[in-house]
Amino acid sequence: MGSAGGLPEAPATMETSREGESTLLVRLRGAWRLAGELPAASQIDQALARAPASSLRVDAAGVAGWDSGLVVFLYGVLEACRARGVPVTHSGLPGTLERMLALVQESALPPSVPPTRGGWLERLGRRALGWRERGRDMALFVGETTLALGRFVVGRARFRGQDLGLLFEGAGPGALPIVALVNFLVGIILAFVGMTQLRRFGAEYYVADMVGIAVARDMAALITAVVLAGRSGAAYAAQLATMKVTQEVDALRTLGISPVEFLVVPRLVALTLMMPFLTLFADLMGILGGAAVGTTMMNQALAGYLRQTSHSVTSGDVAGGLFKSAVYGALIALTGTARGLEAERSSERVGEAATKAVVTGVVAIIAACGVFQYVFFLFGW
Repeated sequence: MGSAGGLPEAPATMETSREGESTLLVRLRGAWRLAGELPAASQIDQALARAPASSLRVDAAGVAGWDSGLVVFLYGVLEACRARGVPVTHSGLPGTLERMLALVQESALPPSVPPTRGGWLERLGRRALGWRERGRDMALFVGETTLALGRFVVGRARFRGQDLGLLFEGAGPGALPIVALVNFLVGIILAFVGMTQLRRFGAEYYVADMVGIAVARDMAALITAVVLAGRSGAAYAAQLATMKVTQEVDALRTLGISPVEFLVVPRLVALTLMMPFLTLFADLMGILGGAAVGTTMMNQALAGYLRQTSHSVTSGDVAGGLFKSAVYGALIALTGTARGLEAERSSERVGEAATKAVVTGVVAIIAACGVFQYVFFLFGW
């Protein structure tokens, strides 16, 4: 391949020399392209075998042009040095190639060896340090997501609009059947429990009030969130963990695109915005489940049951439930994507990431529900 001025490019050359007493210096010059003859990475391994070094430095300032041929050569050098336990530093590389090498070195790290059991105090210390690291990672993830969400709001985030539309469809219309079934059954259960208890006081008439208030305030949002944690949260974790295994996340970083901006924010926006609509639909299905019991077991007219419900349920009850559902949706999206991005590069970890996403999401939802109950109680709601 010729140069921009029409002159042939200088062939690829490699020179090795000593830098100090313990560093092997490798200077690269010319055009490193697959079409030409390239030095073999095995020459570096042979040089290290003849004269062992404690470190190796690659100087690519003299490279005039490159393609995947240079990438293959540098990967071979990294593998040879990793086998000998020799750390590698490099300078003069283009920015894109610099990021690619950083990802290669990250993926080439040997698997961590599980620590020895040790005494109880040592185990407690390791666990405390692990909690601190996980807390720090989660704080960094939330902070990065917040910044990316700000770029989304002002229209500067980089993502595919087609993906956002599919995420809206999956988190909304795709979840309607299971949300309808579960909340209808919950309404039936609440009505039976209320009828059993209120019958002792001759107050079965207030079953409609109890079911309507419970569904609108808490149960519809809570049950819908738990369903979505097992449906969408697990799916998000599995998708992102699989993308890590196939190195698609690494490819985004190599292209200078933030995975949080491209993958996390669309899922966060889709689930947060769709949860209130799903919860409103769940309110209706829960009330209809209670009405099914009221009209069949208590011989109450459907119109009278619905009228009693409308008198007891206020707009504040509905609005509070919708606000809670939006928070639950954000928690599900954050826990699912965080578990997916933190998964290790192994196909076995995909299912583990999905399981952790469901458990973490459900725990976060229940904890948030408890906080809401306490706060709303303080304000007399």
